Amino acid sequence: MRQAFERIAVPALALLASALLFALLLAAYAQVDPFEAFELMYEGAFGSWFSWQNTLTRAAPLILASLCTALPARLGLVIIGNEGALVLGGLAAAAAGVAMGRAPPLLVQVAMCLSGMLLGGLWIALAGALRQWRGVNETISSLLLTYIAIALMNHFVEGPLRDPESLNKPSTAAIGDANTIGTIPGMDVHWGLAFGVVACLLVYLLQRFTTWGFAMQVIGGNPKTARMMGLDVGRYVILACAAGGAAAGLAGTVEVAAVLGRANASLAVGYGYAGILVAFLARHHPLAIVPVAILLGGISASGGLLQRRLDLPDAAVVVLQGIIFVAILASETLYGRLLPRKQES
Repeated sequence: MRQAFERIAVPALALLASALLFALLLAAYAQVDPFEAFELMYEGAFGSWFSWQNTLTRAAPLILASLCTALPARLGLVIIGNEGALVLGGLAAAAAGVAMGRAPPLLVQVAMCLSGMLLGGLWIALAGALRQWRGVNETISSLLLTYIAIALMNHFVEGPLRDPESLNKPSTAAIGDANTIGTIPGMDVHWGLAFGVVACLLVYLLQRFTTWGFAMQVIGGNPKTARMMGLDVGRYVILACAAGGAAAGLAGTVEVAAVLGRANASLAVGYGYAGILVAFLARHHPLAIVPVAILLGGISASGGLLQRRLDLPDAAVVVLQGIIFVAILASETLYGRLLPRKQES
């Protein structure tokens, strides 16, 4: 009961502290009424059906990208290479879509999803392999791999895969309207949202009701004990990293197949980095990821309204996200201390 309370109360306190600090920054440096700013943020994120659809569209890649951090975290790993897996997944999807452009649309869409998931999974699995067999810290390696991934994406988009007609913004050729992923019936939100929700549900069921999930919990608690029990720790590390990377690669695929229609620099807009924040704020719980991603998606969606009404830079919401991330990290010290412990008799 105590742990359940802390899992909700500590992130809530971190969010409250972030809001107060952001309000002080608005009042002191931007000369803006914080109450008006927060009212506009709510209006831009959840104030209308249009706002909700915009929020859910932005939340879709966050849900999938956050699993890149949340899945390995079950084993005690801190993977932050979400952005790299996402951009490479989008690049692979675009390449597959262009190469199979004349095939039936359903076959092209399946090939795009598999290509994006495969490359994203292999990229993060590399960080897990470096950790397991060479002792390289997975946080550092996954971050450095992100920079390499973005450089590779830029190389291919501006070189071998560039569409000659993309003059102002180097891009791959378009995958074609017939091969794009449509929207959920009755909503102007693409199917990436459904992919993310289903993925989180599947991860929860696997972690909660399978021996695979129990083994991951044992390894995360004490790897030495897990080895003594006969568990192949290395295999679980690689599989968890690959599964997380595949989810981020699928996020990139959805951005190409449902939003951009091709791969270009717009893939690297920070969804992967924001996914890290979602995972930490949700305490790596797959079911909590969905509402947290919607909250962060709403904050991102409100940036344009703040810019138009209050003349704030669009990056103001990015500042708020950064404050939230720092607050979440700082709040880790509160676990086990928020409530007084019962005195033993």
